[in-house]
Amino acid sequence: MSLEQHYTEILGQLGEDVTREGLLDTPKRAAKAMQYLCKGYQQTLEEVTNGALFSSDNSEMVLVKNIELYSLCEHHMLPFIGKAHVAYLPNGKVLGLSKVARIVDMYARRLQIQENLTREIADAIQQVTGASGVAVVIEAQHMCMMMRGVEKQNSSMVTSVMLGQFRENAATRSEFLGLVK
Repeated sequence: MSLEQHYTEILGQLGEDVTREGLLDTPKRAAKAMQYLCKGYQQTLEEVTNGALFSSDNSEMVLVKNIELYSLCEHHMLPFIGKAHVAYLPNGKVLGLSKVARIVDMYARRLQIQENLTREIADAIQQVTGASGVAVVIEAQHMCMMMRGVEKQNSSMVTSVMLGQFRENAATRSEFLGLVK
């Protein structure tokens, strides 16, 4: 059974008339949307970075702030929306700027929990750059908390992962956290 057929079945199970005008193309559109929202499964780190790693003598922090992200929670398949702040300390190589955002997107476009997403981004940046430290902070609002369950409209979740010098050196960690506030 195709994804489109499954959506037709779901709509019927919800009590909808799947033959009414407004829903005629909904299963096809929903299937296409879900494939887009989960396109990260079709991507690899190698494809996303595409060799955009460049030699550099810079060893100072590289920080990309406010990278918007859209993901789906793996528990309810509802969106969580937020921003990621990603930093690393180069060790002879720097990554093309857009590639940091593409790495965030690749992992966000999978069914996720925010805690794992934060770790996956940090590990990927570390793997690609060989940096002496990586830091990732994600702030997001979760529709599964806003639209259902406890229905808390103003809550947000913050997660962080610190690797290498960001974990071991309090001054480096403080500099990063000060810059992302």
